[in-house]
Amino acid sequence: MAKPFQFPQDVPALETERLILRAYHYDDFQAFVKIKADPIVARFTSGDPLPEEEAWRKFIGIAGMWAHIGYGYWVVEDKASGACIGEAGFGDFKRGLKSSLDGMPEIGWILASGVHGKGFGSEAVAAIVRWGDENLASEKTCCVIDPENTPSIRLAEKYGYTEFARTKYKEFDVILYERLRRA
Repeated sequence: MAKPFQFPQDVPALETERLILRAYHYDDFQAFVKIKADPIVARFTSGDPLPEEEAWRKFIGIAGMWAHIGYGYWVVEDKASGACIGEAGFGDFKRGLKSSLDGMPEIGWILASGVHGKGFGSEAVAAIVRWGDENLASEKTCCVIDPENTPSIRLAEKYGYTEFARTKYKEFDVILYERLRRA
């Protein structure tokens, strides 16, 4: 049997009071599948729970971002339990939106529904924004949020993201936000 694929080892680990943001490992896949299959999570991400096959493609794509563009997503791990409770980071998804995001790293976060409302998203986003300000070449980052996803809108605004356009992504209405790097 072939050795399981290992995500890039040079992905920086970030640590907060309650979280470790780290590179994905092959053993994280089942937690990833569970999060992506949760209808509560899917409501504002894929629209429908993802089947394992599609989750696998997304999981492998995370390694590709780090390897090819120098940034990507981290596992969000709860320090207390060691559990994978989500993912967060920057990506380049080539969405082909009417309002172009080309050249802007896109921040995003997805947390297991069982930890919603506990401040983990805020903790993760604070660490990621700080890392982005220190490490990304782009002066501007962006995010794409469903207009009904009030908690994510509040979180983006808390960390300096401001609305710059409204458009459709696939069949979904979305709001585009941008943020300038802070010195």
